[in-house]
Amino acid sequence: MSGLSAVADESDMLWVCAALGDGDRAAARAAPDGMLDPGQAGDGAAVRMLDIPPSMFQRAYNAVANSTLWFVHHMLYDTPNRPAFGPAFAREWAAFRSYNEMFADALADAASATADTAAAARPSRPARAVIQDYHLCLAPRMLAERAPGTPIAHFSHTPWAPPDYYRMLPHDVGREVLAGILGADHAGFLCRRWADAFIDCCAEFLDAEVDSARSQVRYADHVTSIGVHPLGVNADQLRARAAERDVVSRMAALAEATAGLRLIVRVDRTELSKNIVRGLEAYRELLRTRPQWHRKVVHVAFAYPSRHDLPEYREYTAAVQRMARQIEDEFAVPGWDPLLLEVTDDYPRSLAACRLADVMLVNPIRDGMNLVAKEGPVLSDRGCALVLSTEAGAADELGEHALMVNPFDIGQTARALHEALAMSSAERTRRNAALAAAAAAMPPSRWLGGQLAALDQLPVG
Repeated sequence: MSGLSAVADESDMLWVCAALGDGDRAAARAAPDGMLDPGQAGDGAAVRMLDIPPSMFQRAYNAVANSTLWFVHHMLYDTPNRPAFGPAFAREWAAFRSYNEMFADALADAASATADTAAAARPSRPARAVIQDYHLCLAPRMLAERAPGTPIAHFSHTPWAPPDYYRMLPHDVGREVLAGILGADHAGFLCRRWADAFIDCCAEFLDAEVDSARSQVRYADHVTSIGVHPLGVNADQLRARAAERDVVSRMAALAEATAGLRLIVRVDRTELSKNIVRGLEAYRELLRTRPQWHRKVVHVAFAYPSRHDLPEYREYTAAVQRMARQIEDEFAVPGWDPLLLEVTDDYPRSLAACRLADVMLVNPIRDGMNLVAKEGPVLSDRGCALVLSTEAGAADELGEHALMVNPFDIGQTARALHEALAMSSAERTRRNAALAAAAAAMPPSRWLGGQLAALDQLPVG
């Protein structure tokens, strides 16, 4: 994940990850116990790469994590038609459990191997394990059973579904997910809303004992503390990357292509939760209702490929492209193309667009955090305004200084785009400075440190 790259070079850290392709699998098989040498893993943290069988990975990661848990937590299902849990899902869930077991086994091995070293360095504390995200929601309890006494944190980078939506999962599966995370000593979330939804699910589906004052959940005689850890950006590192030659050259090309025009910028994966189609519809509504912006604005929309092995994502990409063509057919005239849509991934170009943005549009249906809402203001050379969905996790931190919109309300979003474009330079600059400060308040190292500190506050023994 991009937000974790800044802490990947910690020299006393072991990263356990899955091999994603044939090249990774070959490297994992060739290395003793999958431990990559420094030349393969890069400088900094050690890396153990697990050779997950391709069929297991397909069922666990794509069928369960990405096609089931992701859809539940982002509340994305077309419920008259999906989901439908039958015999195939039972096989997929068994693979998901085995996938988590492989990670738990690797982490238990690492905890055992480093126990003596950790004891020498910190006699009162064993090595700590920090498990990331929804696809490893079963691993905390599995690890606790394999390596008793190992302090364990789990962090969810997605939203968490409220009980009325979470109950869509098969009863035993929903309980197993919750119990899996409650095997950790500390469970972290990106904002209070997602943490509260998790606690509510634990109370309803596990009859767990909730201590709201202490933000703790007791289940099966084990207490898990619940924490909120917003993830921000390393502003200095991000700005330094955006000043490199490849970004500057793309800035020049983009500035030439959009000379004299105001820029509304969005940078997203073509992800169902990102709400790109409604964002384009809102831009079309802006042009229909505010003709004063004709020939004065261009929407720069970067919608990069995501999960194209899933049919829903392929269709969504096609829907984005259809809406883009409709806007161009309706409004484009010689000398003015109102929309620049790019669907090929180009990170330097994304940084360039953020630097040139007058307005950033971030309107997800539902999102764990949405870091681009923080990256845009930090990178802005012009002092950009931010139009932000109330359903982004970042809304808790940025809402005071952004223009907040209901992601389903196209008219409201169009009006917010107009307000952002019409905003005075002084007001945009003021808001941008406040947004950038909030975005940089919790860089990745501090975000991780907060979770480790939560583990260090646990009673010893």
